[in-house]
Amino acid sequence: MNVLLALSRAIDAFTERVGRLVYWLVLVVVLISAANAVVRKAFDYSSNAYLEVQWYLFSVIFLFGAGYTLLRNEHVRIDIIQGRLSPRAQNWIDVLGILLFLMPMSLIIMWLSWPLFVDSLQRHEVSTNAGGLIIWPARLMIPVGFALLIIQAISEFIKRVAFLRGLAPDPLEKRHEKSAEEELAQEIARQHGGASPGLEPGATDNRP
Repeated sequence: MNVLLALSRAIDAFTERVGRLVYWLVLVVVLISAANAVVRKAFDYSSNAYLEVQWYLFSVIFLFGAGYTLLRNEHVRIDIIQGRLSPRAQNWIDVLGILLFLMPMSLIIMWLSWPLFVDSLQRHEVSTNAGGLIIWPARLMIPVGFALLIIQAISEFIKRVAFLRGLAPDPLEKRHEKSAEEELAQEIARQHGGASPGLEPGATDNRP
């Protein structure tokens, strides 16, 4: 189990690095979108390539970020029942979900999308839009994205089994990180000399 936990930590580190690279793509997409809008308004010029590269990058963010989101346990959960169960029961549900749903679904999509990429690459498929981009990089994003998701799913499975065996902490327990709202409230309080957010300047907070 120690070897598997070491593998899990290595996968987590890799996924963390991929996720942080994806962060920067969000900024790139925003800059391209802004530049496209400025050029179109200022010089009355535009190109479908500018639009399609935004779509490509958005696809990279969505597909390559799926494993990172799983690592952070931030995927949407409809846990009306699960949220009321014990940590062990919740982890058992995740183990079964990974084995019976996440892994098979990801493997099937990765397997079926690979021939589409190969066919697009061999035919040098190009967008039907005037001035559009080549298609095969977009096709490649699908199998690669789901491969990254599968790799992280293996890590999550290992961590849950280790927890059920009493060898690791609960992987479903979210680490507390300050939200943007909390950081803003803290900065406001600091600028007001320690006054709690919501109080007028100079007012005191008598709460314990």
